[in-house]
Amino acid sequence: MLAPHASRPFNPDIANVFFRAGEIEAWGRGIERIFTACREAGTPVPNVRFDGSGLWTEFAFDAGHLRNIQTKTPMKTLPKTLPKTLPKTPESILSLLREHPTLTATVIATTLGKSRSSILRAIKKLREEGRLRYVGPQKGGRWEILE
Repeated sequence: MLAPHASRPFNPDIANVFFRAGEIEAWGRGIERIFTACREAGTPVPNVRFDGSGLWTEFAFDAGHLRNIQTKTPMKTLPKTLPKTLPKTPESILSLLREHPTLTATVIATTLGKSRSSILRAIKKLREEGRLRYVGPQKGGRWEILE
């Protein structure tokens, strides 16, 4: 994979959609771009291996990063303190939509770790309160915050 090779997408139809959306600039440059980004960021390049089940890309975390993400809060206190520290679902939705007004309810749900139905209920509440509205066609429109 690290040497020049022919690139054949597993599913050409899906690859074509990503290419037309601008998410893929050229076939066969993904591994090269990952390695370049890692070198520029000063992080270790990933270990790439291929076996019968597919292509595996393993990224290593450096010790500094692992220290930064470790919590000093004992695990037994998290269930009590976490609900107090997290913003309510509607506020979280508004925060996401301020930065990314074209997000779908499904993406919002995944991002917030909530069910799609709970996100739809929160969006309905925000719309009824006059804090949020959708502008444009169902596909291709965007959310507008009215605060």
